[in-house]
Amino acid sequence: MKKFAVLLMVLTSLFFCSRGKSEEVSLDLGGGVMLDLVLIRPGKFLMGSETAADEKPVHEVTISQRFYLGKYEVTQAQWEAVMGSNPSYIKGASLPVEQVSWEDCQLFIEKLNGKGVGTFRLPTEAEWEYACRAGTTGDYAGYLAELAWYNANSESKTHPVGTKKPNPWGLYDMHGNVWEWCQDWYGTYSQEKQIDPKGAAGGSDRVFRGGSWYSSAYGCRSASRLWFWPSLRSFSLGFRLVRTVP
Repeated sequence: MKKFAVLLMVLTSLFFCSRGKSEEVSLDLGGGVMLDLVLIRPGKFLMGSETAADEKPVHEVTISQRFYLGKYEVTQAQWEAVMGSNPSYIKGASLPVEQVSWEDCQLFIEKLNGKGVGTFRLPTEAEWEYACRAGTTGDYAGYLAELAWYNANSESKTHPVGTKKPNPWGLYDMHGNVWEWCQDWYGTYSQEKQIDPKGAAGGSDRVFRGGSWYSSAYGCRSASRLWFWPSLRSFSLGFRLVRTVP
């Protein structure tokens, strides 16, 4: 019986260790500009919160397919490598690109998909929150000041990506630095269990997530949502990429 208990403890430890190891890929966008992505594995989580009306009801979501998610927010160097220009208000090659609308992101993705390094898109809102939480259930995936550039520590500007600590799945700046566009139209949540939800069927506003250098701690929560017209550009709004797994 004692041997069985020890074996069970070892197997459990190995399981959680294997879940904690991230599989990453690094793609060349040209000119030595690389795009790093982390493999996100399927799983279940509770999406939303009881904190704000637009985050209710909390509901169970299953992410059934693996996907790669940008380890970092898309940088200005990466945007320039694909688009040949830099629209950002606060300039710096390693800073997140901003002043890009949802529509601009679609043009970027169309050009990137033509490079032959994979098929890319924006994350769904469910994929984004699943990856942001990284197995956690609180407001943040750790101690916020260690994870995020936000209004308490940002000095009113963006910062180079990856300069704060990553979340438990190895993703940087999921809280703060810049808000991140998602693929979804904004819509209210259902209390029903869902598998790979893709948001509302239509609408006038697209969702963005994660808070920014300009946001309070409240706006940087894992469940926090904002939405606006897909033509919106802001110095606090950027994005990160999903690469689909064949």
